This record gives sequence, C-alpha cells and structure tokens, in this order.
Amino acid sequence: MNLTPVDNPTPNPARQGLLRRRAASFGHAFRGVTAALRSEVHLQFHAAATVVVIGLGFYFTISSTEWALVALAVGTVWSAELANTAIEALTDLVSPEYHPLAGKAKDVAAGAVLVAALGAVVVGALIFGPRLAHLF
Repeated sequence: MNLTPVDNPTPNPARQGLLRRRAASFGHAFRGVTAALRSEVHLQFHAAATVVVIGLGFYFTISSTEWALVALAVGTVWSAELANTAIEALTDLVSPEYHPLAGKAKDVAAGAVLVAALGAVVVGALIFGPRLAHLF
C-alpha cells in the first residue's frame, strides 16, 4: 500500500509547530489589545464609540457596503490608536528624559490617530447623518 502525503495518518511535526506558533502569535496580539484597552483612556473611548456605531448600524439596518465602510473606519482608528500606544511606550523606554525627537515621534503618532478619527467621523456622518436627521 503506497500512502500519499494526504493519506498519511501521522501528523507532520513541523506543521504542528507552525500552527502552534501562529496560534501563539494571535494570543500575543489579543493580549496586546487587552493591555492597551486597560491602560489607554482614548482606546476605551474608541471602544465605546465602536459599540455605539455597531448599535446604530443594526438599528438603521445599513447596507453591506456601509458596513464595510464602517468596519474600515473603525479598524483604521483602532490600528492607529494601537500603533500610537506602542510608539509612546517604546519612546518612553528609549528616551525617559525629554528629547525633542521623542516628543516629535509621540506628536506624529497622535496626529495619525487624529487623522484616522476625523476620517471615521466623516464616514459616520455620511452614513448615519441623514438617518439621524430623519429621527429629529
């Protein structure tokens, strides 16, 4: 009987190790998001805004395209905020004393969050603005 790799009942140890490493990397990522949520007030605000926006999306039964735009906007803001948090932590580690370049790095990272948040506000206004206007 000639077994092909698909028919082989014994698992490949190298592949199992790869899958474990991939699963562990997801665990590290979730741990990072959780740590940021616990320590960053701005991220907690974004989390609350995300819940509100998702609730409005269900309430107004927005289209699939609108859901995609909302998801992109929310994901962009969260990504920018998480990157900002990482940059701030790393900057504090390598430059505990004030340095103009450290300040610039933090300001630029915060600016990225601001730009992402303003873009999300525009998306929200375009999608939810007319619907909310009809309620009032």
